Amino acid sequence: MISQTFAAILWMSGAIVSFSSMAVAGRAISFELDTFEIMMYRSFVGFAIVLVVASATGHLGDVTKRHLGTHAIRNLSHFAGQNLWFYALTVIPLAQVFALEFTSPLWAIALSAIVLGERITRTRGIAALIGFIGILIVARPSPDSLNVGQLAAALAAIGFAGSAVFTRKLTRSETITCILFYLTLMQAVFGIIAAGYDGDVALPSAQSVPWLVLIAVAGLVAHFCLTTALKLAPATVVMPIDFIRLPLIAVIGMLLYAEALDPWVFLGAAVIFGANYLNIRAEMPRNSK
Repeated sequence: MISQTFAAILWMSGAIVSFSSMAVAGRAISFELDTFEIMMYRSFVGFAIVLVVASATGHLGDVTKRHLGTHAIRNLSHFAGQNLWFYALTVIPLAQVFALEFTSPLWAIALSAIVLGERITRTRGIAALIGFIGILIVARPSPDSLNVGQLAAALAAIGFAGSAVFTRKLTRSETITCILFYLTLMQAVFGIIAAGYDGDVALPSAQSVPWLVLIAVAGLVAHFCLTTALKLAPATVVMPIDFIRLPLIAVIGMLLYAEALDPWVFLGAAVIFGANYLNIRAEMPRNSK
């Protein structure tokens, strides 16, 4: 039998491939569909998958109507973050998007204090400050260099942080099936409203349908793999593996889109990673009691 640590590495490999596949697929169909339409169709496919799997495994009964307000806030946050992420993919290098996305756990520190009442310790404050320095290194803001794509990626990280915090709150009483059910259902509704507000919803072409299916499946698989990996091994093991996403997507961006390998992005991402790792190391003894 393989060790739990090696099993966690294999699961994280699946998450890395899935997240990277989402990025490539999102950029591939961005020329035909806007981000709201992408999210709408993605949610349609995801909802169908959740219904089929939940029914087949006998977990459809796990879906309850408790905490609908919390589900709504959680999914609005994720919907906003995911739309901003898809938009950022189309206007800045993929590596820069992923580097800024890694700040999400740091934003969650502040949001956890507000939503969950968790205390911001000295270590958490230092980690957040180091992470902010990493953001400055990645973005290198100036009147000439700062652009809307960087802002979108940074705001997407905040949206994902909000989603994570409210997901954590929901897991105290709800099952994963229930959370995924409302995730796909509510975001399908949000997508219909956002994509159809102007009365013009584009239908995907035959060439785009496989990309949409890939986005939906990869999104569900990525989060399932990540959750499973965290059950098998501590975050101090899982997180460094997730960091492999950055060089991988940088190489993909270079090969597919001729994007330059920017050393400042890697340096800033390393600083952000260090801030996250510092926070996790400090939390491990507390969580193991």
